[in-house]
Amino acid sequence: MNIDLHIERLVLDGVSLAAADRPLLQTTVEVELTRLLASGGLSDATLSGGALDNMRASGIQLGNRGGPVRLGEQIASAVYGGIGERRD
Repeated sequence: MNIDLHIERLVLDGVSLAAADRPLLQTTVEVELTRLLASGGLSDATLSGGALDNMRASGIQLGNRGGPVRLGEQIASAVYGGIGERRD
């Protein structure tokens, strides 16, 4: 399976991040979300296509540890939780 994921714009309200860290954050989200999609697949609802009006996502922990890489991994995981295959 080939996955080509590009995030054109990532908007995070209320998150303080240095301008120099923004490209790393965006790249981390893209790489981690691609990894999760490749290994876990999509939910049936997402596979049916169409736009999502909204999506439930798990919370993330903001803190000083981990920087943009950890934040990007958490964002990708939260997004995947809303669109990925459910393994209950």
